[in-house]
Amino acid sequence: MKNRINHLLNFFILHFPARKTLLLVCMLSVPFLAIANQSFTVTGTVTDEDNEPLIGVNITVEGTSGSSIKGTATDLKGEYRLEGISRDAVLIFSYVGYAEQRIAVGGQSVINVTLRSNSKELDEVVVVGYGSVKKKDLTGAVSIVDTDVLKNKSVTTLADALQGAATGVYVRGGSQPGSESAIQIRGVSSLTNNNPLYVIDGMLTSANRDLNVADIESIQILKDASAAAIYGSRAANGVIIITTKKGTEGPMKVSASLRKGIQTTPRYDLADRNEFIRLNDMAYANAGLPAQDHRPDINTDWQDAAFRTGQVDDYNVSLSGGGKFSNYMVSGNYFKNKGTLIGTSFDRVSVRVNTEARKGILKFGENLAISNATSTELPTLNPYWEVLRMLPTIPVYDEENPGGYGYGDGSRAKTFGSNPVAMTDLQNRSNENFRLRGNAFLEVDLFKIFTYKVNFGYETSFSNHRYLRKEGTWTYNQPANDPSEIYEIRAQYENILVENTLNFNFDIGKHHLDGVGGITYQKEQNRQIGAQKKTILRTSSGEYFREIDAGSSDPQSYGNGWNTVMISYLGRVNYNYDGKYLLTGTIRSDGSSRFKEGKRWGVFPSVSGAWRISSENFFSVDWVDDLKIRANYGTLGSVNIGAYDYFAVINQNTPAIFNNQIFPGSTQVKLINENLKWETLVQQNYGIDAVLFNNRLSVGMEYYIADSKDILYGMPIASSTGNDGGNPVVNAASLKNTGFELSLLWRDKIGKVNYKVGLNTTTLKNKVKGLGYGEEEVITETTISKVGKPLGMWYLIKTDGLFQNDAEVLNHTNAEGKVIQPDAKPGDIRFIDFNGDGQITNADRQEVGSPWAKVEFGLNMGVEWNNFDLSMMWFVSLGGKLFNSPRHLVDRFDDNSNYRSGIQPWEKEGDTGFPRVVYTSTQNSLLGTDRWLENGSFARLKDISIGYQLPKPLISKIHFEQVRFYLSAQNLITITKYKGLDPEFNGGLYERGRDYGRFPNVRSAAIGLNVVF
Repeated sequence: MKNRINHLLNFFILHFPARKTLLLVCMLSVPFLAIANQSFTVTGTVTDEDNEPLIGVNITVEGTSGSSIKGTATDLKGEYRLEGISRDAVLIFSYVGYAEQRIAVGGQSVINVTLRSNSKELDEVVVVGYGSVKKKDLTGAVSIVDTDVLKNKSVTTLADALQGAATGVYVRGGSQPGSESAIQIRGVSSLTNNNPLYVIDGMLTSANRDLNVADIESIQILKDASAAAIYGSRAANGVIIITTKKGTEGPMKVSASLRKGIQTTPRYDLADRNEFIRLNDMAYANAGLPAQDHRPDINTDWQDAAFRTGQVDDYNVSLSGGGKFSNYMVSGNYFKNKGTLIGTSFDRVSVRVNTEARKGILKFGENLAISNATSTELPTLNPYWEVLRMLPTIPVYDEENPGGYGYGDGSRAKTFGSNPVAMTDLQNRSNENFRLRGNAFLEVDLFKIFTYKVNFGYETSFSNHRYLRKEGTWTYNQPANDPSEIYEIRAQYENILVENTLNFNFDIGKHHLDGVGGITYQKEQNRQIGAQKKTILRTSSGEYFREIDAGSSDPQSYGNGWNTVMISYLGRVNYNYDGKYLLTGTIRSDGSSRFKEGKRWGVFPSVSGAWRISSENFFSVDWVDDLKIRANYGTLGSVNIGAYDYFAVINQNTPAIFNNQIFPGSTQVKLINENLKWETLVQQNYGIDAVLFNNRLSVGMEYYIADSKDILYGMPIASSTGNDGGNPVVNAASLKNTGFELSLLWRDKIGKVNYKVGLNTTTLKNKVKGLGYGEEEVITETTISKVGKPLGMWYLIKTDGLFQNDAEVLNHTNAEGKVIQPDAKPGDIRFIDFNGDGQITNADRQEVGSPWAKVEFGLNMGVEWNNFDLSMMWFVSLGGKLFNSPRHLVDRFDDNSNYRSGIQPWEKEGDTGFPRVVYTSTQNSLLGTDRWLENGSFARLKDISIGYQLPKPLISKIHFEQVRFYLSAQNLITITKYKGLDPEFNGGLYERGRDYGRFPNVRSAAIGLNVVF
């Protein structure tokens, strides 16, 4: 505010000498004296969006002009007073750099106004890779994540920050502590890797769990070829650019936050002892067998045994500040998550230091992050699966078994499920990762046009994976004398980046030109060693030693490594004529050591243009503040192969026998393809950007066509040819993704209430265009990926209700009158004989739906009133079908697992809900049927938060700038017909919608405190 006052005083001193000032005051007094007798007066205060008073705002009465104009201006406090105003007058509030507002008086005597910056939205600077551009001048598809929303959200991971926050971004994950969610941008463009590139403060890297979300200042997502082509072969899956916080000019500011939360996992409604015995006895009776002799008085709830209330502790502190020529930001974070599943946890400590300094034409700085993360986990891919397989008639602990844990047996409790408590006690698995990531840069300004920059980035990580298996048993038929075992795997990763770029920026009249050219070098390498032994020594108290040398038998060791180098040339030119016509050309050439000489270089160009229609003289629509249309075309690349895939690998351990004698021999492990080349993505994008209604509504629309070519695909070759190393990859497959994206953001104020509502809508259509070498389809256990159809369509045998009597079984025939299911009984499932051969086999599978959602929405809402704030985010997915594998386990009705509670199997004619239960029968337990296919649509309240800031007059007495308390909850409400634990999971490439029941999203609640001083 002090700057505004100085600016106003300087303006009058420089431009209005004393005599002119006196004359001006007299002239302005005339109209006010003329209307002094009128009785109606309007007063009020004009402020900006930060609630700071605006000085010198012009306030005029609509319809008055020239010598008869009625108006005034705000004073040093932002206050104004207008006398002699008609009750039905309209006041016009105008101020340079702010959107004009018209307000009807309507008899109001007090009218307070908040003016919004005209340029805040349009002049927002967007980081686009090796440079930045004003948002209004973008010609490519870039999503800008509203980090203001993140300030009021309880965000733990980058995925939490991205889901529902931007169009075209697919986020799926689970709740395993320390795990990384799958993030895809605009669908699947490859059959090997669809992870986007991450650029953190200019360092090209990958997403990992060491990133402290509280350090993030901004997130931009580059989605099309125009925006991402500057990254060439890294950008086919999109680019996520993250900029961390920097210090600003002023005294040191200390920010601290703490968050403590709890987590609970959703649970199945499973049968207890009595219900299980009833159903189990029924299954044995239907099989003509006597009932099992169940153990008495055992009623174990295995979900209670395996699940617990998780805890989250998150502490952050940062110090920032700076002077006119330098700034700094130092932060520290401690994060701890005790998982909802026993034996799981994640701990992380991280420190960040960001500094910048300027001296004359030089600017230099660094960004450094150090973290150490430790996690523990159960040694099974799917611990939730084991909970479903364990029976309520089995105790957690059983002295009758070796080791003292309960598990299935061959008579009283037939299951091969694993006791999760025993697995946690007898198997200890931990992962530790230390990571250092940073970059240092030097910029030199040359001739006020050019900026030369050299950037050196370095990243290294040391990981240590430990496993200790103690003596003991956790499942039926497991040898009781299995020896103890220990192994350890250590790895070091190193990433070196050197970039030299030259940026330019100049104007010639109405012509503006800027761009960048550069050369980059990046080297990555990884080294890994491992060792293991069995029969581990113990102390006198029975504790196991946790070192490799404590083992006394079966020693093994191994090691491997790889390194790659990429050299790149890049360039981009932006042309802007009078703010109306925009043109961008980008090119990058990458050379990678992953390919054979002669195949190493790929060139990835793009061109884009935009037309700002709203700047044309012929365009005059009052409620349109800005309107721009865009189009672009370009090529991106992908290098989804190993470091040495074009090398032949020889195994020298294979003996050869000649004349009954053994000789040393060698064999080629796998066939190779020396002609491997880049996967390429050819993309078109068409967009419209608009700002409407005095900057209240922002609209973005995109339509894109993305063709992936030369996709690496395993060529099926029989092992009899000597191909023992798997199918060699070839550039053969092709995919196509098309989609429409719509983003809306409405911001406004009603009285003292500021609010915003944002909607992100995404549609995506995927199609397999080719698989190469005569291949027409890829079939998995449940899906088919066929040329001309979407990837991973459900490919299952259709069901048609239940047989109600023997006559229906006999009448279920094919065209020749052959009974299709002659062994079926009343109460069994009727299957559709799709190929008409009179029997049910895999040949009867047919396409029965798609896992791809037809549309997904993200709805973000925020409200501020006085010192209160409320925010929430809903995520909606509609149209996809999901395959419920866990339900197949508990509803298969044969053996080896518990049952869902409340089911009523078929017992008599007329029962229609569930088929009959039959022990050891596979009649009703077939996996590949549509019985397990369900509607996967859902709406979920992903996040809700309510906060309160202590009044500034109160906290200023203790020299605090901000004190905010908040309550938040995640995944509090889920509306869905899906019967699984969670409709929002990360499936595989070909089985995208198949639910394996692994680590569903948890429900969580937290209380937090943010302070700034």
